[in-house]
Amino acid sequence: MSSKSIFNPSSNTTLHAVIADTFFSKFAGLMFRKSIPFDTCLILSERYESIINSSIHMLFMRFDIGVVWVSKDLTVIDKIFAKKWHLAYFSRFPAQHVIELHPTQLENFSIGDKLKLHCENH
Repeated sequence: MSSKSIFNPSSNTTLHAVIADTFFSKFAGLMFRKSIPFDTCLILSERYESIINSSIHMLFMRFDIGVVWVSKDLTVIDKIFAKKWHLAYFSRFPAQHVIELHPTQLENFSIGDKLKLHCENH
């Protein structure tokens, strides 16, 4: 997993982003963690846009999260408040990236927002 930051110019929101791009890192996601920090998100990235491959499950989750589905050109195409232990959530449209974030951050993302992904300097 690598670290980047994601910026939404529409709401002037920047989040520290951890990129999950392997099968295991995407499968594990946020399971078994106690919480997600307010300024952090997990981005699950696929090789191509898909409704099925961008679906998420909430089994073994200890907390609710905000979920934002993003197209290959980093445009927000769907979002939802996801409840812990819910079997599955799907985007209404094919997505290439899924952003899992603190539920209060969901209000900072709207359908149609164009996001920017930046490498973080350490």
